[in-house]
Amino acid sequence: MYTALLSLILNIVAMASGQGSDVELLFAGDAMQHQAQIDAARRPDGTYDYSDCFRDVAPLIQSADFAVVNLETPVGSSGPYSGYPCFYAPASFVDALADSGFDLFLTANNHTLDRRSRGLKSTVDELNARCIYHTGTYHDAAERAASQPLIIPVKGIRIGFLNYTYGTNGIEPDGGVVVDYIDRRRIADDIALARKAGAEAIAVAVHWGDEYRLLPNQSQKSLADFLVGQGVDLIIGGHPHVIQPMEVVHSDKYDKDVLVVYSLGNFISNMKTRDTRGGAFVRARLRRMPDGKVRFSGADWQLHFTIPSGGGRNYHVVPADSIDMPRWQPQAREFRRAACDIFHRHNINVPPRKGEKNKTAQL
Repeated sequence: MYTALLSLILNIVAMASGQGSDVELLFAGDAMQHQAQIDAARRPDGTYDYSDCFRDVAPLIQSADFAVVNLETPVGSSGPYSGYPCFYAPASFVDALADSGFDLFLTANNHTLDRRSRGLKSTVDELNARCIYHTGTYHDAAERAASQPLIIPVKGIRIGFLNYTYGTNGIEPDGGVVVDYIDRRRIADDIALARKAGAEAIAVAVHWGDEYRLLPNQSQKSLADFLVGQGVDLIIGGHPHVIQPMEVVHSDKYDKDVLVVYSLGNFISNMKTRDTRGGAFVRARLRRMPDGKVRFSGADWQLHFTIPSGGGRNYHVVPADSIDMPRWQPQAREFRRAACDIFHRHNINVPPRKGEKNKTAQL
C-alpha cells in the first residue's frame, strides 16, 4: 500500500512538472585514453589539458536534457599515466567530458580494474569530488547499497540507470571493491529495486559483445531479450569499439516499445581502423502518456569522428558530416559510409537524426 501511494505521489509531482513533453536522453560510446592522447594533452608545466577535445560536439551534447558517456579508463590526480593495455588517465579528462555536457558517467567496463582496486577507488573519488553522477563501480558493498538504485529526475521523469560489464580483463576485484558484472539474477533484483524505489523508466547500459564486429552476437541478443522481459525501457551497449545496429522492439508483457542499441562505438580514442575512428550518438525520447505512465517514444542517431592531434589542436571529436580538414575527409567519408550501411540495413525503427538523413543519402 505504501509503495502504491508513493508511486502515485511521484506521478502527480512528475506530471505537474513535465506532462506532455518529451525528455531527450543522449548516449555516447567509449571515452578512451590511449598513450598518444595522454601525450597530446600534456602541457609544459606537467598538467593535462583536454579542453579542446569536445568543443565541436559540445552543443550537440548540451542540447539534450541529460547525457551519458562510458568512461573507459580509470582516472586519478597523479601519474604515471598510461594507455593500452592498462589504461590510467588524468582526472582532467573527466573535467573536459563534464564541461562538454555529460551528466552521467558509466564505469563498469573491462578496463575498470586496469590499475586494480586503487584505480577503481581513485576514479570513484574523482567523480564524487566533482559531484558527477556515476554508476557501475563502488568502493565497497556498503557504498553500492547506499547508492543503488541510481534514480535521477529529468524534467519531472524519474529515470533509473544501471550499468554492467561482461568482465574486467581477467583482473579480479580485491580489497572489497565492487564491480557490477553481468549477472541475470542481480540485474533482475536491481531492476525490481529501481521500480520499487519509484523509477518510472529504466535504462540499462551493458558492456558486452565482440570487439570490432559490426553485428551483435547471440549472447548480446539473448541478454537484450532478457532485459526486455524484465521491463526496462532503454538498453545501451558498448565495448565492440565499432557501431552495431539499433532497434525498437515491442514488449508484449509490458505492452510497450523498448530501445536496444547494441554498440555506439568509440566516442574518442586513438584507434585507427576505418570502423574504430568514430561512433554514434543516440538520442532517446521518453514521454509521459495521458495515463501518467512514462514510455519510450522514439530515437535517432548521429555519427561523430575523432581527428588526431595536429595543427595546434588536441584530439577532437567532430560531427562526421562536417569535417573541414581535407586530410581527414576521406577517412571520415569511409567511416560514415560503412556505419550508414550497417544502420540502413539492420536498424529497425531507429532513423538518422533530422539533417543527417539528407547527408547520408549523398554518400
